[in-house]
Amino acid sequence: MKNLPLLALTTVGLLVTTQARAQERSIKRSELPAAVAKTVASVSQGATVRGYSREVENGQTLYEVELRVHGHGKDVTIDTTGAVVEEEEEIAFAKLPASVQAGIRAAAGAGKIGRVESLTKNGKLVAYAGNGPKCRWALTGNPSPLRSS
Repeated sequence: MKNLPLLALTTVGLLVTTQARAQERSIKRSELPAAVAKTVASVSQGATVRGYSREVENGQTLYEVELRVHGHGKDVTIDTTGAVVEEEEEIAFAKLPASVQAGIRAAAGAGKIGRVESLTKNGKLVAYAGNGPKCRWALTGNPSPLRSS
């Protein structure tokens, strides 16, 4: 009986996660449109492809290729025309600009700093993201108004 609130919270969390990801599904490379497959061939050179997915976000169909590049993860989101819309790439904390490191340390307080990714949209670096809620930082290291991870 003591675990009932925890069970309820876990169930709600699973339902929310399921709803949020309901539009995304894993696919095979053979299911990619030609334009997307061409872009995937280009962005995956020298990388290991870990998987593909298709999702509908705000009415727009997007494809994501999950890569492993030089020992770290990289996800590339591509639209139906083959244009790269977004890239999320793991980055070593030590390679972040000093101002970003300071902002992340301040935001984390006594908490553990986990994985950090760079977020590039339409070819432009726009933010850094962490591996938890409210873990998105502007290029200066200040909290960013972008969506949470």
